[in-house]
Amino acid sequence: MADEINNNKDVENRAPIDETAPVDDTEEKVFSGDTYRDDKSLDNKASDDITIESEDGEGNVLNAAAKLKELREKLKKSEAERLEYLSGWQRAKADLINARKRDEEDKKEFTKYANEDLIGEILTVLDSFDMAFANKEAWEKVDPNWRKGVEYIYSQLISTLERFGLKVIVPVGEKFDPNHHISIENVAVTDKSKDGMIVEVIQKGYEMNGKVIRAPKVKVGEFKV
Repeated sequence: MADEINNNKDVENRAPIDETAPVDDTEEKVFSGDTYRDDKSLDNKASDDITIESEDGEGNVLNAAAKLKELREKLKKSEAERLEYLSGWQRAKADLINARKRDEEDKKEFTKYANEDLIGEILTVLDSFDMAFANKEAWEKVDPNWRKGVEYIYSQLISTLERFGLKVIVPVGEKFDPNHHISIENVAVTDKSKDGMIVEVIQKGYEMNGKVIRAPKVKVGEFKV
């Protein structure tokens, strides 16, 4: 009984514990297996883990850079192919346009000379008119009304043929050119200025759209002393 009383007194005489006092954790240890490690070891471990993660991040950056480079190369290649296809398409389009232009020009040329043979046949009819008109004495004896009607028909025929590109060649007074004229006779002239000049047209010439389809037959002056 006396011992129990003494124990109670010891409890009462002890200093009260200050729960607000700071806890000194500088020497706090952590037990792991058979050894103790302090908090600094744990901090170093955490630091190591962070370093490893940083290395992984750098690897990702390198991979991303490599992929970006690869994408740029592919884009560059695609752009080159696009320009090549565009250039080829433009050349093909230009060739098509030029081919169409040539085709249109060929058609125009064909249209110009398509009736050349037909008009060549009509020239004999025109020659008949010319021979009738050339005989002035006989032509003047024809009934005036009938003569005027025939002359009107002739002028209409010539006008129609001219609309299709026909042109009459009557080179009287021009210098004789064997490339464009057919000489059937040389005629003596007393005027030296008429030497080598066309003094008379026996048969008219004709050209179609600038192309001679029949050269005129002419007489050429020849000066003789």
